[in-house]
Amino acid sequence: VLAMSTRGLGAQGEAVAARYYQKLGFRLFAHHYATRLGELDLVLTCRDLVVIAEVKTRTNPAAAAPREAVDVHKRRRILMAARQFLTEHPDFTQRQIRFDVVEVVPCPGGWQVRCFPGAFEAGG
Repeated sequence: VLAMSTRGLGAQGEAVAARYYQKLGFRLFAHHYATRLGELDLVLTCRDLVVIAEVKTRTNPAAAAPREAVDVHKRRRILMAARQFLTEHPDFTQRQIRFDVVEVVPCPGGWQVRCFPGAFEAGG
């Protein structure tokens, strides 16, 4: 993998994660939804389900698992941004909302994607 900025790597990882969900039949509704309270990497829909996905991309497999970076403070910021998003899109409140964490790691010949559906709840 060529060296690139952290932001560039993150954007590439988010694109890989979006394609992963699209292959499962999801539609990408929003990418990089940002508020002053926090941001949402991906918002995807499939029938009555809305998935808010936090994407973590790493190049060093020896580092802590990417999902471990989604600590209580990060989850709180995601939840605040999600509340703002749902305020702006009230029709989504009638659907099931799920919070996923997606790990994206470059590997020979492509990318490894590990999805953790329902990695955390809106209550915590």
